[in-house]
Amino acid sequence: MGLVFTIALPLAAQQPATSPQPTIKVVEDGGTGPYRAVMLTENTLPTHTVFRPKDLSVFKGKTKLPIIAWGNGACANSPWEHVNFLSEVSSYGFLVVAIGPMPLAGEKGNEKSTSSQLTDALNWAVAQNADKKSPYYQKLDITKIAVSGMSCGGLQTLEVASDPRVSTVVVCNSGIFTTPGNGRSAMPNLTKDNLTKIHTPTLYMLGGEKDIAYTNGMDDYSRINHVPVFMANMDVGHAGTYSQPHGGEFAKVATAWYQWQLKGDTKAGKLFTGEPAGLAQNPNWRFEKKNMP
Repeated sequence: MGLVFTIALPLAAQQPATSPQPTIKVVEDGGTGPYRAVMLTENTLPTHTVFRPKDLSVFKGKTKLPIIAWGNGACANSPWEHVNFLSEVSSYGFLVVAIGPMPLAGEKGNEKSTSSQLTDALNWAVAQNADKKSPYYQKLDITKIAVSGMSCGGLQTLEVASDPRVSTVVVCNSGIFTTPGNGRSAMPNLTKDNLTKIHTPTLYMLGGEKDIAYTNGMDDYSRINHVPVFMANMDVGHAGTYSQPHGGEFAKVATAWYQWQLKGDTKAGKLFTGEPAGLAQNPNWRFEKKNMP
């Protein structure tokens, strides 16, 4: 999948066995953003993988890390398909907490995940921000939270989108089945009524008509009329561009959305606002939007 892992710190050798430290790796070159990102396992949340800027010292006062919870494709209990994408996003100053233990090179994992693991990610981040012993103490913006996911992870995202802590929703290569029960057994068995529970601005990214989720995702978009919603399509099929260097085009669009929705970055927001929206300048994409400036 084009993933390059390099061990950044020999932390295990620095600490006594009674106080294990997280395993830290660098994906690619740590991302193109202003903060070099790392991927790590936190001992306080071994069921998930964390992506965040390596240097946390700059995040304090008004400069804090918004929180993004991520669900994987195929209901996988490992973010192995998405590490380039998630590392890239986090390099722009986000704490990303992905479902599943940290993947090793070449490992995919066989266990299946559940929507509740997205809630676990949010609960953990909020608790870490309040814990004086945590490296994240008062460094996280717990008022700016996104739930996001790809394929099955997108359905998991929609299942927890009603959480009142959520500030924005990002659904990738996914959509609720028009006939309940048509999904695989591991997928959340949602109905279109779940869409009415969304209470925040929402971004959908699909892989065009070749994407097996295209029909369901476009149907979702047609039914969401009560919140701002942006539908972006790139003709790459269901796999998106997550494994491309720095997550490819999907990472660029998602990062801009997170910057706008979670950091109030109006320059990034121009990709989605205006008539036409700034994304019109990128020939790789076509889009629709509702209830948006």
